Amino acid sequence: MQCPRCQQENPRTAKFCNACGSRLDVVCPACSHANVPGSRFCNECGRPLDGTVTTPTAKFASPESYTPKHLAEKILTSKAALEGERKQVAVLFAGMFEAAEQR
Repeated sequence: MQCPRCQQENPRTAKFCNACGSRLDVVCPACSHANVPGSRFCNECGRPLDGTVTTPTAKFASPESYTPKHLAEKILTSKAALEGERKQVAVLFAGMFEAAEQR
């Protein structure tokens, strides 16, 4: 099975590429459902798969495509305030249990 991203040849049972780590899915051309490698029919709609390995398509290409411009500008200008600060702290977790009454 050949990786669509880096063209590395992988074992037929592989779920991820040995070279680049990308997921090896067989995507149904009819419903875009990701099926396990080696599937001949879609697990979602039952249509035959052509056997080509593709990666599922993302709904959004980048955050710019769905973030309003005024909000993106506000986030970028106040980036330092959003990052916060790091502090070293010590945390103690303690449990207090009541002794069971003996009769």
